[in-house]
Amino acid sequence: MDAMTVGDGDGWARCDRGHRHWGVHGASGLLAVHHDSAGTPHVLMQKRSLWSHHGGTWGLPGGARDSHEDAVAGALREAREEASLHGDGLRVQGVYLDDHGGWTFETVIAEAEGLLPAVPGNSESADLRWLPAEEVASRDLHPGFAETWPALRPALAPLVLVLDAANIVGARAEHGWWKDRAGAAAKLLAEVSALAGHGLRTVPEQLPALARWFPRVVAVVEGAAREAAAPPGVTVLAAPGSGDDAIVRAVRETAPWERVLVVTADRALRERVTALGAAVTGPRWLLSQL
Repeated sequence: MDAMTVGDGDGWARCDRGHRHWGVHGASGLLAVHHDSAGTPHVLMQKRSLWSHHGGTWGLPGGARDSHEDAVAGALREAREEASLHGDGLRVQGVYLDDHGGWTFETVIAEAEGLLPAVPGNSESADLRWLPAEEVASRDLHPGFAETWPALRPALAPLVLVLDAANIVGARAEHGWWKDRAGAAAKLLAEVSALAGHGLRTVPEQLPALARWFPRVVAVVEGAAREAAAPPGVTVLAAPGSGDDAIVRAVRETAPWERVLVVTADRALRERVTALGAAVTGPRWLLSQL
């Protein structure tokens, strides 16, 4: 990385709405969320120092992105600088895009393994607190955050993507796949791993409209495909018997606050998992993104 690019995002920009924003290349912030044992989401909030833009209001650790940074890298850096919060204990689950036309703010939503310690890391933060989500709106909020909070609140629940691998491989119907079911499953899993790493940009209408989702992926394999290895970012469950039963168990074992999306075209399975509160979409949705 060229040292000249460090801090090259600092500066004012004007959007198409005529507003002035900090960040020549746009900005991003970190929305860290932790669900307690009762399922209550807690959000890490930052009170801005009085001297700063919109000083005294509450929002998220964040700021200008440098030219070499994407939203995630920028948000994590700002969280380190402003909240002494490091990436350990955080799993990025989605990115919300607030496009003002000519300038964007991207909120990186990250699942925290606990109420991680956070203290002001520089003069931009006056205070940092974990607040229950229902208390956030009662604070004196930064105007930009206040505008996006209603859209962010439904996206606090992490997404678990449960794949009926046999059904998806069959729907793909590549020539000769039935002769090498294990190989076809391994190919699918590798492609899903790459997709999950980059983030899903298209999701069914049942889910909040994030620019990218980074789901926890669980793939259920059965029969000849049970020896398929798990690629990075994918948990592989080998069904000892019925693949449908294993998928239902996987849905049941998710946390109560997690959002579950099952990918299958099997009608009976769809009925079983929707009865458990999961959303369902067909293989075509997934295959169109691979």
